[in-house]
Amino acid sequence: MKAKVIVMPKTSILDPQGVAVRDAMRHHGLPGVKSVRVGKMIDLEVDGADEAKLHEICRDLLSNPVVEDYQLVLEK
Repeated sequence: MKAKVIVMPKTSILDPQGVAVRDAMRHHGLPGVKSVRVGKMIDLEVDGADEAKLHEICRDLLSNPVVEDYQLVLEK
């Protein structure tokens, strides 16, 4: 089974890396960029894992639930 895990800062959390990227994009000629959020994507290929276990790993290992949200996308 293949899975993608997308981890992003919660919307209520300031994203300083996103602000830096937004400012750099404006500096490089895109003044209309209003907002940028920077996260991470993790590709997994696993045998025999159930969805509940994958959610547990996403929550406990791959993301920080205090400041990040994750999305698990399964590709069977």
